[in-house]
Amino acid sequence: MTLTKHAIAAFLGALFVHAAAAAGDLTVTVEGIEPGPGAVRVVLYDKADGFRHEDKATAVQSVPATQASVTAAFLDLPPGQYAVIAYHDANGNGKLDLTLGMFPSEGWGLSLDPTVLGPPRFGASAFDVGTEPVFQTVRLHY
Repeated sequence: MTLTKHAIAAFLGALFVHAAAAAGDLTVTVEGIEPGPGAVRVVLYDKADGFRHEDKATAVQSVPATQASVTAAFLDLPPGQYAVIAYHDANGNGKLDLTLGMFPSEGWGLSLDPTVLGPPRFGASAFDVGTEPVFQTVRLHY
């Protein structure tokens, strides 16, 4: 390799190490679960666009709803704003069931536990993730 190729390889290697070091970890504890059938789905979003639409989520984890509290970890997240929706998918259909198309009929909760009047908004639940570990608690409402 020539000196230029070595310099480029060294630069790209340093950039990769810096990018990996700049990632953050998020641990979400979901509390207030009424243990029973199904799973608690912990849905992570990184932008307002698509918030509340699970197919637009950054990541989704599903944890059996056998305890009053469960934990989900999201590792190596790029720094930025995130919001979490968690719900108890008691019937295992992979979605938050609604009564009359707008009122949750399964346990649900949001990061930062904002007061919700109408559809929840990303901004009211958003928190920052940087390079240090972040811990969020979401309380389910039945």
